[in-house]
Amino acid sequence: MRTLVGIDENGLGPRLGPLIVTAVSARCDERGAKVASSRPGRAFSRLGDSKDLVAHGDTSLGEAWACALAARTRPDAPRATPDDLVHALSIDGRDALRARCPKDHEAQCWATDDERFVAEPKLLGQVTRDIDRLAARGVMVTRVDVLTICTERINAAVDRGQSRFVVDLHAMERLALVARDAAGGEIDVTCGKVGGYDRYEDAFGPLAGRLRVTIAEGRARSTYRFPGLGTIAFVRDADAGNLLVGMASLVGKWVRDLLMDRVVRYHQRYDADLPRASGYHDPVTSHFVSATALTRTRRKLPNACFERRRLD
Repeated sequence: MRTLVGIDENGLGPRLGPLIVTAVSARCDERGAKVASSRPGRAFSRLGDSKDLVAHGDTSLGEAWACALAARTRPDAPRATPDDLVHALSIDGRDALRARCPKDHEAQCWATDDERFVAEPKLLGQVTRDIDRLAARGVMVTRVDVLTICTERINAAVDRGQSRFVVDLHAMERLALVARDAAGGEIDVTCGKVGGYDRYEDAFGPLAGRLRVTIAEGRARSTYRFPGLGTIAFVRDADAGNLLVGMASLVGKWVRDLLMDRVVRYHQRYDADLPRASGYHDPVTSHFVSATALTRTRRKLPNACFERRRLD
């Protein structure tokens, strides 16, 4: 039996909202390792790249995967509300997630008004059966871990001279270490490619001081072996071509949309006509940014907690 891990990001490029990085771990036999490392295919049509399967505003599929996986891997954790579920999956506790929030504006990211689960029981049942079918094929999902990096933390990294790509990479490294500790032995990790890099060694953070061997470096795949940790590979289009990465992508998409909707609702309290912005670089988000400028200034909301800056 081997432990395989798929890691992916959601929200790397937007103007608003958090970056979410998610890891899914599975214990696999020889047959299961092939299934977990392959495209989902027709047998698992509810898995794959979240950008292909989930549109903005439609969170039900990602929610169903998050609910079903949490029920299977963390049955004792509170899951009565979406907020419970987010914290059940998060590797950081409530206090750590809020530690940098300005107290007057903590509600922008953490108010849970009007939140509810939207996935229909039928869909939840289908996803649960998908997990059972994966187990029957030798893929036993054991963990789902979510890491949330808020806008303020991304901007603080920019102040330190780190791009959002570096922030994403370091989050993936941290999740790999969490997964390795949970597995109690070496693991095989597949991540989505970060920033189009071919070489990752100079950008490593949590893994920087560890002994390693470069197995391959290229456009399609860059792979490294760390004694005591295992292998970590950064693979182009991994969310579409690796079942565990696709699963991580769907869970992360749900978390990202849930937290972005909180930002929207917070500002709609002061202007009910504001649209439901995605946070990405689109006309609706541009309008949302400009339409909230005056009230944000009046309420002294730090811009570092609202809109991302890029490293020049």
